[in-house]
Amino acid sequence: MFKLKSRRSNLLKFHRPKLQLNEAPIPVLKLESKQCIQNLLNYQPPKIRLQIPRSRCAAVLVALFVGRTGDLYVLLSRRASTLRTYAGDTSLPGGKWDAQDHSIEWTARREAFEEIGLPMDRQKVPLLCVVEPFLAGNQLVVIPVVVLILDNTLRPILNAPEVASLFSHPLISLLHSEPPFSTEPEMLEMKYHTYVDIAAHEGHVRMHRFLTGREAGGTKPIFGLTASILIRVAAIGYGREPDFEVFAPDQPSWEERLAHVLRHHLVFREAAQQEGIDPDKTAGSKTDDAHPGARRGRVRSKL
Repeated sequence: MFKLKSRRSNLLKFHRPKLQLNEAPIPVLKLESKQCIQNLLNYQPPKIRLQIPRSRCAAVLVALFVGRTGDLYVLLSRRASTLRTYAGDTSLPGGKWDAQDHSIEWTARREAFEEIGLPMDRQKVPLLCVVEPFLAGNQLVVIPVVVLILDNTLRPILNAPEVASLFSHPLISLLHSEPPFSTEPEMLEMKYHTYVDIAAHEGHVRMHRFLTGREAGGTKPIFGLTASILIRVAAIGYGREPDFEVFAPDQPSWEERLAHVLRHHLVFREAAQQEGIDPDKTAGSKTDDAHPGARRGRVRSKL
């Protein structure tokens, strides 16, 4: 968890739910889906001793549900075309931490309620786990919060100025380089999974791209941060590596990238100083068990 200089409760503190899958109101659940949910319930993110300014924290909600045949799907939204940033992109519900939010789980749930009308009901939508943070560009630290929708009667209420549409995608497909759906004739020449390595501090960062099968209707692929988060959640849940290389050969760890922005990016330095954090001191912190790909001696694809 983050070690933050504040008298308030830790943003990443959360209570592990007592979810009994055998008693949960799920009509059909494949064995691998059941194991995926159990793995997510059991997951403990690595301890991170870097001090992160709260004002630069954000959360996204990875909302899973069980489909008709017992497979797990994740809810994705198509951002409104009128938004100033990332207009029309495929994304997860989420947004920045607010001073009224008592935890990062609350941030993710609040944003999902505001964007797609998902109830903030822990009985109908129990928490599975909180995943280690991701760095979004050089501006925000994003923490994924994974939940399971148990009530199949819930209907979305979209916030039109922010969300154009809502759809789902099979979670396990984020571990595969071949499409899990029937490909339209005009898309036969397009690859389901591709990636590009983008230059970053002391190396490159691999940005993944997955088709949704809805591109003909204008929906954009799952790309960048959203893809990276879903790859990680799928790998934790299904307990196996993707059939592609997740990281660039020289990709710096999350901690290395964050240490760099804390030292050199004004928005992080100012936020840290305003919250009583010494960005130079905290940037030198180390962790016992780093984010995937952090230790250069390890196999990069392992998660």
